[in-house]
Amino acid sequence: MTVSGSVDFRRGAALFARGEWWEAHEAWERPWLTARGDDRAFLQALILLAAALHKRWVHGSLTHRNYDKALRYLDTLPAGYAGVDLVRLRADVWDAIQGPSRPESGLPALRVVGGGLFPA
Repeated sequence: MTVSGSVDFRRGAALFARGEWWEAHEAWERPWLTARGDDRAFLQALILLAAALHKRWVHGSLTHRNYDKALRYLDTLPAGYAGVDLVRLRADVWDAIQGPSRPESGLPALRVVGGGLFPA
């Protein structure tokens, strides 16, 4: 099974899209614990992106430390990994943490390479 095919991953993707970033972070932690190589880097990046959004919109933090850490992992991966469009995700999260107000549910979200939302 691929990392994006796991129940925990899909649950995390759905939570992330609903703006439940801490809960998404928690869902992705379980598969991260056993992941290796690129799968581990991918999950670590997602966890850090979720943490960046949570800190910005729940705690009001204007720092980008978790986002910057996530980029170190994303930079080791191709533009699309495990079916997820990482270029779009990176841009959407940046826009969300820079925006003047909390993003609406569904933004940012994990998107399939070339199309819609990642299947939950």
